[in-house]
Amino acid sequence: MTLPEGFVRVSQALAERGHPHAPRWLDVAARTAQEAADSLGVAVGQIAKSVIFRRREDGVAVLVVTSGDPRVDEALVAAITGPLARADAEFVKARTGFSIGGVAPLAHASASLTLIDRELFRFSEIWAAAGHPNGVFRLSPAELEGLTGAPVADVVQVLQ
Repeated sequence: MTLPEGFVRVSQALAERGHPHAPRWLDVAARTAQEAADSLGVAVGQIAKSVIFRRREDGVAVLVVTSGDPRVDEALVAAITGPLARADAEFVKARTGFSIGGVAPLAHASASLTLIDRELFRFSEIWAAAGHPNGVFRLSPAELEGLTGAPVADVVQVLQ
């Protein structure tokens, strides 16, 4: 089987950065945090979901990486990045090189402004998309911070 370009790109980026865990190819696509959690046998909060917005001012992709269980609070993100607009599938693919459901937190086609939500730090082990809906890789929140160089912020609706 020839692996998809996005999965290969993420695999190479992780190897170049010395990440200890190679991406895993799942038998079934995991396009949502719940599907990924079910496939991996972990809590949905351990899935580092990638949510992309488009910054209105300049069209830059804004990536928020957060736990799979809370909703991103767009107003909190905008307070940091400036006004935002929704990003459609075409925008996401053009800016990141990945399709929705497989957006990795690194190895984007063009630079994204990235924020990591503090909620991820509830867990010692998390899983992120590896460039394709069937691809995931394991890491810690601190490793995510190191791999992306992104700041940690509070950008989700408060969990009840």
